Amino acid sequence: MKRSLFILFLFSFFFANAQTEEQKLITTLKEFHQALVNKNTVSINQQTDKILSYGHSNGWVETKADMIKNLETGYIYYHSYKEDSLQTVINANMAHARFVADINVTLNGNTGTYHLKVLEVWVKKGKRWILFARQAVK
Repeated sequence: MKRSLFILFLFSFFFANAQTEEQKLITTLKEFHQALVNKNTVSINQQTDKILSYGHSNGWVETKADMIKNLETGYIYYHSYKEDSLQTVINANMAHARFVADINVTLNGNTGTYHLKVLEVWVKKGKRWILFARQAVK
């Protein structure tokens, strides 16, 4: 009897702690934004697709290489990145996330806070979600 209860407890524990795909995506998305703030280019490299298209609200589009270089050189510096009204849709190994973001950033020496509507497209590769594309508008 004790063994059955123990197995039932373990089974319940694993299911209670298992993240849904949506939770994994949201966690990855927030970790990516925090990596921008922390200038964690190793993490950014792992969380983005090799053909990333990262669109800004002013029409500027960065590639993955551009993004990493601009963070490393200080051309762009994210002070904070806060998401609100996050909505995600997952379809097999593709997902999109829409949210409103308040982003405090310094770009080429000019600092400002932007209130933006953002769309991110994520692709699941193996067990990980990878950012494929992003576009922001004012």
